[in-house]
Amino acid sequence: MQSSRERSERIKARALELGFLACGVARADFLADEAPRLEQWLQQGKHGEMGYMANHFDLRLDPRKLVPGAKSVISLAYNYFTGPKQQDPEAPKLSMYAYGRDYHKVVRNRLKPLISFIHENFGDVALRAFVDSAPVMEKAWAQRSGIGWVGKHTNVIRQGAGSFFFLCELITDLEFEPDPPATDHCGTCRRCIDACPTDAITPYGVDGSRCISYLTIELKNAIPEEFAGRMENWVFGCDICQQVCPWNRFSQPHGEPEFTPKEELAGLTSADWKGMTEMTFDRIFQGSPVKRAKYAGLTRNIRSLGLPKREEA
Repeated sequence: MQSSRERSERIKARALELGFLACGVARADFLADEAPRLEQWLQQGKHGEMGYMANHFDLRLDPRKLVPGAKSVISLAYNYFTGPKQQDPEAPKLSMYAYGRDYHKVVRNRLKPLISFIHENFGDVALRAFVDSAPVMEKAWAQRSGIGWVGKHTNVIRQGAGSFFFLCELITDLEFEPDPPATDHCGTCRRCIDACPTDAITPYGVDGSRCISYLTIELKNAIPEEFAGRMENWVFGCDICQQVCPWNRFSQPHGEPEFTPKEELAGLTSADWKGMTEMTFDRIFQGSPVKRAKYAGLTRNIRSLGLPKREEA
């Protein structure tokens, strides 16, 4: 019979063979440290219009409520760092994660052979997979499993790899040997805090209602006037806090064909964006995360870039 250590070694080796950047294990316990921080963040309204963040509070904090009898949380990282960029430097900008196909589908498909491996080698265990699709505090589990630490911008950073990766989890009732949690290596650096044009970042905290990613994706109403002229040309998501992070000098291009930008998308000029029709939107962004914003949302974001910067009182 295999020990929990042997199972951990085998699952990690298989994950790397399948193209995952990293794999780590944490014991499935209640997230006692995160509970008061999440409660305070919600009470302060920093989730903005993301009402779903206030739902299922207990599920977010205890994986055993998602998978009864859960003993292990397996966290995985999947690289999306992309070499090719948009060709027109004046064109409205997309977050790098949105260059290719929707990551929910891509990463879930990459998890399937790993799930099959678990069942084939360890039996008919209880297991659920999560790809940013349920109330799972994936960043907390990534840190607990040793994948990386939660940086001052609240993204997970991995030594030698940076932060341009997706997170996903397998929660199971099978016991794997847990890894030591990742330690913090941000030090005194505050580049992400100083670079944020909307002042959304405080050390180890983000006011979601001020974040450009929230304003361009989650917010359904008009973008508040106080952010006029402060969007830095971003129309879907924002990578500023990651771009300035020193650890991302170690980022390496992914090997995932599904994340490669379409030539038509990469070649869009500023004029193409401003004159985009709904038919063009549907064609270029078919299967893309950008579809989440819908045509109306994306064109709202594009129009907002032309607003003059609000004068500070």
